[in-house]
Amino acid sequence: MDLALFDLDNTLLAGDSDFEWAQFLSDKGVLDRELQEAKNLEFYRQYQAGTLDIHAFLDFQLMHLSRHSRTQLDRWHAEFMSARIRPMLLAAAAALVQKHRDTGAVLAIVTATNSFVTGPIALEFGIPNLIATIPAQDSRSGRYTGKPHGQPAFREGKVARVEAWLESLGWWWGSFARSYFYSDSHNDLPLMNLVSDPVAVDPDGTLRAHAREKGWPIISLR
Repeated sequence: MDLALFDLDNTLLAGDSDFEWAQFLSDKGVLDRELQEAKNLEFYRQYQAGTLDIHAFLDFQLMHLSRHSRTQLDRWHAEFMSARIRPMLLAAAAALVQKHRDTGAVLAIVTATNSFVTGPIALEFGIPNLIATIPAQDSRSGRYTGKPHGQPAFREGKVARVEAWLESLGWWWGSFARSYFYSDSHNDLPLMNLVSDPVAVDPDGTLRAHAREKGWPIISLR
C-alpha cells in the first residue's frame, strides 16, 4: 500500500485558494480591497523568502471568518467554488490523483490553507483526507473565533500534523511501500525530505534547484 500526499495551492490547483477567497470577498465588498491586497503582497513576499510568520498571517486571514455566521460563510463558499475554484481545476491534477487512487493508495491533501476554504475543494477532488490548518470554532455556536486551533499545517507543522494523523490510524511511515508528496514550494521541504518519493510540481526557483540537486522528479500539471 502506498501513501500519496498532495499540496493544494499552486500544485493541484492553478492558483492559490486562500488568495482567491480573499479576492472573492473583496469583489463582494466584504473586505477592504486595498488593505487586503497590501497585506497579501507582504505575506506572499515573506512566504517566497521562507520567512513567513504563520501566526501573524493566520491572525489576519482568519479574522474575517469570525465576523460572519456559518450560514453566510457557507453560502459565499458555494458561490466561490463555482466562480473561482472550478476554473482553477487541472485535468492533469485530477488524472494524477486518479492514478494513485487506482493503485489503492491512501490519499490526503496537506495544506496550510484553512479547512473552511479547502474542505469542499478536497471533496471536489474526491480526496477523503484533508490535513489543513484548522480555524477554531466556538463549540456552542459553531462560529469561528478568528484564531487557529492546534498547530498550523505549515513547514514543520505539516510533518507534525501528518505524523499525528498517521498515528491516529495506527500507521507510521514504514506502513507504506512508497510514500509520495507533491508540492510546488520550498516551504514544504521538511515533509518532502521525509517521504520516499518527493515530486516537485511547477516548483518555485528554490525548490526547483533543490530538486535538481537531489535528483527528484520535476513535473508540470499546468
